[in-house]
Amino acid sequence: MVAWKGETEIMIKNFLMTPGPTPVPPEVLLAMAKPIIHHRTPQFQKILQEVEENLKYIFQTREDVMILTSSGTGAMESAVSNLLSPKDKAITVQGGKFGERWTELCQAYGVETVIINVEWGKAVDPKVIADTLAKTKAKAVFTTLCETSTGVITDIKAIAEVTKKTDAVLVVDAISGLGAVECRMDEWGIDAVISGSQKGLMIPPGLAFIAVSQKAWKLVEQSKCPKYYFDLKAAKKAVAKTDTPWTPAITLVIGLNEALKILKQETLEGIINRHKKMAKACREAAKALGLKLYSPTASSDAVTAVEVPQGIDGEKLVKTMRDEYGVGIAGGQAQLKGKVFRIASMGYMNQFDIIVAISCLETVLSKMGYKFELGAGVKAAQKVFLE
Repeated sequence: MVAWKGETEIMIKNFLMTPGPTPVPPEVLLAMAKPIIHHRTPQFQKILQEVEENLKYIFQTREDVMILTSSGTGAMESAVSNLLSPKDKAITVQGGKFGERWTELCQAYGVETVIINVEWGKAVDPKVIADTLAKTKAKAVFTTLCETSTGVITDIKAIAEVTKKTDAVLVVDAISGLGAVECRMDEWGIDAVISGSQKGLMIPPGLAFIAVSQKAWKLVEQSKCPKYYFDLKAAKKAVAKTDTPWTPAITLVIGLNEALKILKQETLEGIINRHKKMAKACREAAKALGLKLYSPTASSDAVTAVEVPQGIDGEKLVKTMRDEYGVGIAGGQAQLKGKVFRIASMGYMNQFDIIVAISCLETVLSKMGYKFELGAGVKAAQKVFLE
């Protein structure tokens, strides 16, 4: 990318540090650059079989992981339309933009929502869910593993301890958490896990995934919501034949196959530890610069949300880092617009990506008049990586 600064032409190298899409490994890009093949062939079936087995490893489940050609929201919609019927009652946890999406999807299908509102920047208390379930007898609890808009991690393991003692199913949006933080579907007792391709799984947007427990599958059999493209019965029937019900995003599936091989070679333990260290480096760097974490008590290892310091234009900060220096981070959403910025630490990233992001942040903050010790953030991040 070439940009103009004054009268000087400068070369900008792009660093993508947004919480989706995330960078794509070169091996994956090369695989997707090969000539396309037909999807109803033994050659594609072999790739699909490998993908499905490796997705089970990432999801930590023995259940089928169904692949949908859509963004992650398509898998969220499929969960609602396949598990419930109109007038059913469901609990939705709203602590950010994506928790709100569960409510909106349920209401679109005529499901009665019992909303648990959580202060943005904080995680839901599992006891509140337990109490709400006892009062409402809801059929499902919809929540989020990592709330991308706030950088909050939810204690899904503790919530699963609550739901598995009831008839209710637990449905988790793990779109920006899977492949970055722990999410043990079978061991914890999660009934449906949803994810997308453009976050921890390191490929471009366009694929979504959903795995459903046997407990949840009983609701699928009873569901009366209208559905066609996102019909999980059709998807499961196709999986049994190593196939897809509709034309898949062939190139993305081929890329996913390579990405999953990379992740499996690193191992889940290695992946989670890498993300922990990168996120910790982000948090320590922010604190060293005198900045406040937006969610200090429940910070996710996938994305760090930081409050914009007083007197600094948050939207300009993000725009300057991206357009003048090639370092793409994310701003705040909804009521957080201009008030926070978010640095991702998920997917195809390592310690030097974090160092670059912090260094650029320091440069732009300094030029915008924010006072701090130059280099303090980079130093704090390096200390974490040297531990």
